[in-house]
Parts: sequence; C-alpha cells; structure tokens
Amino acid sequence: MDARQNRDRDRRYERMLGRAFWLIAGFAGVEIVGAVVGNSLTLAADAGHMFLDASALALSWFAMRLSRRAATNTLTYGYHRFQVLAAFVNGLALIALCAWIVYEAAGRLRAPEAILPLPVLGVALVGLVVNVVAYRMLHGTDNLNVRSAALHVLGDLLGSVAAITSALAVLAFGWRWADPVLALAVAAIIGRSAWRVLRDAGHILLEASPRGFDIAEVQTALTAEVPGVVAVHQVHAWALTNERPVLTLHATVEANADTQSTIERIKAVLKAAFDIHHSTVQVEHGDCPDEDQHA
Repeated sequence: MDARQNRDRDRRYERMLGRAFWLIAGFAGVEIVGAVVGNSLTLAADAGHMFLDASALALSWFAMRLSRRAATNTLTYGYHRFQVLAAFVNGLALIALCAWIVYEAAGRLRAPEAILPLPVLGVALVGLVVNVVAYRMLHGTDNLNVRSAALHVLGDLLGSVAAITSALAVLAFGWRWADPVLALAVAAIIGRSAWRVLRDAGHILLEASPRGFDIAEVQTALTAEVPGVVAVHQVHAWALTNERPVLTLHATVEANADTQSTIERIKAVLKAAFDIHHSTVQVEHGDCPDEDQHA
C-alpha cells in the first residue's frame, strides 16, 4: 500500500471515529440519567462504559488526526505511534472500568437492590440501537487504534443487552440478583477484549517484531531470490502501528555485485513477500563493520 493509499485509509478511519464519537457522546448523558432513575447497576455499568467510550473515541479520533502530521527532527517517524499509545490508554481505562463493575456487583450480590425495570428497559433498548450503529461504523478494520475504539463500543452493546435482560428478568420473575450477575458477565467480556488490546499495543510499544514475522524466513528468501546476496544479518523489525512494519538489515554480497540494483531487488522482495514498504538496507562486500555481527 503506497503513501497516498495510507493517507486515504487514515482519513476514512478518522471520519469513522468522529461519527461514532458524536453518536456515543450524545447518548451517554441519557443513559446515565436512566441508570440513576432505574437504580440499575447493569445500566450504570453500561452508562459509565459509554461515558468512558466517548472519551476513548475522542482520544482515538485525536490520535488519528495527529498521526497525519509530518515527521520532524525530533519525531523522525512522524506521529503514527500516537495511535498505538491511544489504544494502550483505552485498554487501561477498560480494565479500570471492569474493576469498578466487579466491586459494585459484589456488593449487590450480598445485598440485592430493587430496580425500576421499565425505565431501565426503555433506555437500554435505545442504547442497543445506538451501539449497534456505532459498532457497525468501526468494526472490521486492522487498525489497532480503531479496534480499541470498536471494543469500547462492543462493550456498550453487550452492556445494553445485559441491561435489557436484567430488566426483563425483574419484570417476569422478580430476580434482583440478575442485575449484578449480568454486570459481572459484561465485565468479564470487556476485560478479555481489553487484555488483547493491551497485549497488542504493548507489543508494538516495546518495538517487538511484528506478529508472524520470521527473521530466518526473510534471510532465506533474500539469499535465494536476490542474485549476489551471500548472507543477511543484523535484521531488526518493528512497527510504527500494526499496519506499518519497519525493517533494517545488513546484506553481505559478492564482490562484483552492483550495490544499487541489489538494494532495489532486496526492497522489492521485502514488499512482495513480507508487505514491508519501509526498509533500510546496508550492503557490505566484506566483514560487517558493526561489532555484534549476529545481532
């Protein structure tokens, strides 16, 4: 994917996040009022999550806009990593929300409280529609920043389903404990998704190799497919975002190999076989000048 396609894709993601933010933020206040009036922990959990989602979506939206800024002398790779940082912060916020839900639910399991099922049911039904629309806007992308935002909205969607179920359980059977039990179920689902976002964002922030990247496979491919390449070493791979892998390597070549054409062929193989569009290649005709030749 070339630079123009990357820019077009990022602008599309930015518009998606902006629309989802205004939709979620507009309904968050309504749901908070409904939770207070109905005395529902499940709805309060979903309301709190929705308020948090509005903040998370704003952060993701801002990070996407910021990532379009040009590189500088101090941020030589640009602002793309802010998307990953936003995803990590969103993941931490989700974990904190889960801890609060568990704490409140534990108290209500010991002493179940009555809820007003009709207000809870009405607000939750509207919330379900809002969250389905927002989730459909964000679902299905590979961008980690958008994925983290979509997980916030998915948690809201599940919270609305849980609130509807708890209201119906109270209406039909008078089961007060349904509210905290379903709140715990929502917390478990949100927590699992949050952990995945934190894991993926942390992987990138630690500059680990992109998932699925195999150094030995790269070395084998380059020595087999690029004429004149004798060995490949000092291979380092990381990612600015999960969509922007970066690689540097040293290639030992035969004495009569043309440096420029060798570099061009190496880069062509990296693009075609490994989808790496940003690489730095050092060609060597003798011993590696770096002290650690096998790093």
